[in-house]
Amino acid sequence: MPQILDGKIARDFYKKTLIERVKKLSFVPTLSIIQIGDNRESAIYIEQKKNFGLSIGVSVSHIHLPAEATFDEIARIILGENSKSEVSGIIIQSPVPAHLDFLKLVNLIDPKRDVDGLTDENVKLLAEGKPRFVPATARGVMLLLDFYKISVSGKKIAVLGRSRLVGGPIARMLEMEGANVTVCHSKTANTREITKQSDIVIVAVGKPEFIDRSYVRDGAIVIDVGINSVYGEKLEEEIPKRKLVGDVDFGNIFAVVSAITPVPGGVGPMTVLSLFDNLISASLKLK
Repeated sequence: MPQILDGKIARDFYKKTLIERVKKLSFVPTLSIIQIGDNRESAIYIEQKKNFGLSIGVSVSHIHLPAEATFDEIARIILGENSKSEVSGIIIQSPVPAHLDFLKLVNLIDPKRDVDGLTDENVKLLAEGKPRFVPATARGVMLLLDFYKISVSGKKIAVLGRSRLVGGPIARMLEMEGANVTVCHSKTANTREITKQSDIVIVAVGKPEFIDRSYVRDGAIVIDVGINSVYGEKLEEEIPKRKLVGDVDFGNIFAVVSAITPVPGGVGPMTVLSLFDNLISASLKLK
């Protein structure tokens, strides 16, 4: 029977450390979340962050702007948050409306308050092996592996996806821990061959249940970073029910792997935890 890498259990273990770190502070750190538009999933994720922040004793400020907000309007908000001494971290909730350039907005954030680790300065520091902030999902994956005592040193690891937020930083963190990493993306011709030879497969491609058993060898460890909202069985006669699934076809590969993360409840809880870990670190450096 494969081991289920439960992110909720790991999160609750590490959460105790965050609570103790906050208790030792002489101030209350504030995370500022800037949301543009009314994306349904974004609203859910923000609520999760608010609840987690409250549970560890930090403050979360939610600035909700209309979808038609202009770049200049949002820029003024970001620069204003940069100047507030009580704000230790700032994030822009993605996705943003199509008329906006997400990375241009991100680069307006003070890098010392960029707890998502996405500004050019912080991406460069990570690439150089001197990270100020590791993007929360990448840090969450590493903490989850560590919690379950899964060593990556010397292991062959395939990372599917190379985004600035997820795949890229995960690959860099694994390399820093001594793993032999291959990053696969849409232009990689032999992805199946690479993943079938890998000890660990980490998937962040944004395609519901895309990875089946043809991609993994028997006994591999699979980390599913994806979270996709799809239609499932109908609630009544005509109303389809929405459900969350990962990038991995969990049921298809469950019998052949040695360990796997569920969706939801795997990497997701660890991402939220890691964001607030970054926030506390930022607050200490700013004081």
